[in-house]
Amino acid sequence: MLTVASAERGTPAAQGSGGSVMDEIVREGARRMLAAALEAEVAAYDGEHAEAVDEHGHRLVVRNGRHQVRQVLTCAGADRGGRAAGQRQAHR
Repeated sequence: MLTVASAERGTPAAQGSGGSVMDEIVREGARRMLAAALEAEVAAYDGEHAEAVDEHGHRLVVRNGRHQVRQVLTCAGADRGGRAAGQRQAHR
């Protein structure tokens, strides 16, 4: 993994997380940007399919809240996040 070089490898920030304070700031910024992008994608998908209903008039695509938080491993490191689910039968 690429890291921002730290001149002081003995600092508590460098020892505790395996990187510098700058690495942690960059990692947190990446987490926030990814979360915002995913929220926007889910909202767009939900909006595109708002008119889709079944034979009983129930929406086929709904946002059911969030699943339990789970660990996701990415190139930037491990992250935790929830997930939205739809009700379409074809995607089950």
